[in-house]
Amino acid sequence: MLRKQGIRGPKPTLLYGNTREMKRIQQELKVSHKQGTNNYISTLFPHLFLWRETYGPVFLYSTGAMEILQVSHPDMVKDLGRWTPSELGKPTYLKKSRKALFGGGLFTVNGDEWAYQRKIIAPEFFVEKIKGMIQLIEDATGPVLEAWECMIDDSGGCREIVVDDYLRNLSADVIARACFGSSFTKGEEIFCKLRQLQKAIAQQDAFVGLSALWKYLPTKSNQEIRTLDEQVRLLILEVAKEHRHHQDPHNGLLSAIIDGAQDGRSAAEAEDFIVGNCKTIYFGGHESTAVTAIWCLMLLATHPEWQERARAEAMEVCRGRTPLDGDALRRLKIVTMVIQETLQLYPPASMMMREALTDDVRLGDVDVPRGTIVQVPRLMLHLDKDAWGADADEFRPERFANGVAAAACRAAHMYVPFGHGPRTCIGQNLAMVELKVVLARLLSKFAFSPSPTYRHLFIQLGLDGRFISALSTQTARLDFSTYKCVDSNQRKCTTPLFI
Repeated sequence: MLRKQGIRGPKPTLLYGNTREMKRIQQELKVSHKQGTNNYISTLFPHLFLWRETYGPVFLYSTGAMEILQVSHPDMVKDLGRWTPSELGKPTYLKKSRKALFGGGLFTVNGDEWAYQRKIIAPEFFVEKIKGMIQLIEDATGPVLEAWECMIDDSGGCREIVVDDYLRNLSADVIARACFGSSFTKGEEIFCKLRQLQKAIAQQDAFVGLSALWKYLPTKSNQEIRTLDEQVRLLILEVAKEHRHHQDPHNGLLSAIIDGAQDGRSAAEAEDFIVGNCKTIYFGGHESTAVTAIWCLMLLATHPEWQERARAEAMEVCRGRTPLDGDALRRLKIVTMVIQETLQLYPPASMMMREALTDDVRLGDVDVPRGTIVQVPRLMLHLDKDAWGADADEFRPERFANGVAAAACRAAHMYVPFGHGPRTCIGQNLAMVELKVVLARLLSKFAFSPSPTYRHLFIQLGLDGRFISALSTQTARLDFSTYKCVDSNQRKCTTPLFI
C-alpha cells in the first residue's frame, strides 16, 4: 500500500528484512573515531543517513519483524500531533521488548489506559507543583558541590573529575526525593538494577531480524532480564508498602499512583500498575535529564565565551539567594538558552516511535496502513538545515533568545526534545527546573574545559534504531575536563580536569 503511494526504500529479504544491509552499510561507512562535535548521525545511524540521501525524507525499511516508515518531512511530522494515542500510539512491540524496563506504565500504553494514567500522573508535574520541588533539587545538588569542592581543594585548586556518575546519581536523587519521598541512597539499588536492565536489553537488541523470536528463548541474557525484572518489582513494591504505612503529605505522586491502582483492579493488576508507573518515573525521569546535564557541561566546556556569559548570569541570580526560587529561575535567560540549544543538538531520546492502530491514519498525503511503525528521528529534525539554517549543527544558544516558540526554525514542530502532540513528556517542567538549578549552582562554583585526553565518540547499540541515547548506554562515555573557576578569593584557575 505504501509503495503504491510512491514510498520507496531498500528491498528487504524474507526473514532478515534490511538488517544485513544495515550491517554492510555500517562497515562501509565507518568514520574516524575523531569526530566533529555534532557530526554523529552518520556514525549512529549510517543506514538511515544513507537511505535518507537515497530515497528522501520519507522511506520504508524492514527489520525482519517490523515494517518501519521513516518520516522526517516537516508536513508529515506536523500531522503526527493531531492523532490521538488511540489512533497513532506507542508501538505494540514496546510493551513486550521494553516491558522489563517500563512495565505497563505511561510510556508504553495507549488509548483509554493511557488517558487514565496520564490523568493521574500529569497533575503532579504541573508548574505549581514543580515550584515546590526546587528546594528538594537544591538539597540533592549540595552533596555534589561539596564533593567536588573537597576534591579540588585537596588538589590545590584543580583536578580531573569523572562527573558522569555524579550527575546521574544527582538526577536519580531528585526523582527519589521529589516523586517517592526517599533519597538516592535509599533507592540506589532500584536505579542500579534498572541500568543493568537497560544494558541487558540494549545488548539483546543487537539480535535484529529474528529478534522477536530470540527474546523468548531460554538464553542466559533472557534469564538475566527476567531476574532483574523480578528484583526491581519487589523493590518497588516494598517502597509502596512503606509509603502506605508512613504517609508523606509531600509525596503526592506515589500516593496518586497507589490510589489509581485501586480503580477496579485485582491485587495482581494493581501491583502491575504501581510497578509499571514507578519504573517509568524512576528510569525515564532521571536518565534523560542526567544525559542533558552532561551535554550542557561539555558544550559549555568547548565554548568558553558562552560559559562565561552563563556563569555571570548564574552568579548574579544566585548571589544572596539561598535557596533559589521560581522568580530566580525565570531570570536565568542565558542558562535556559544553553539548555534548549543542548536539547536541539543532543536530544536525549534519538527517536519518536509510533504505530498506526487504526486504518484511517494519514500523514501529509500518505495513508498509513494499520500496524505500520512510524519512526521520527529527532536527530535529523533538529539538524535539518532546511528548517534551521546552515548553522543547524553549530552551538548557537542565541537562536532561543526569544524562547522556543520564536526559535530560529521555520517550523516549530521540528524541535521535539520532549516529544510532539498529545504524548509530549509530562516531566518536561521538572527536567527544565532541575537543569536550571544544577547548572546555576555548578557554574557559580566551577568552570569547565576539555581534558587533553578527551575523545568525542559515539557508540550505537543495536541496528534497528531502538536505542535511547548515545550517552544513555553503559558503553558510551564522554570525557572532558573541569577546573575550579571561583574560589573564596575569586581567583581563576587554569589547570584542566576531566569528566
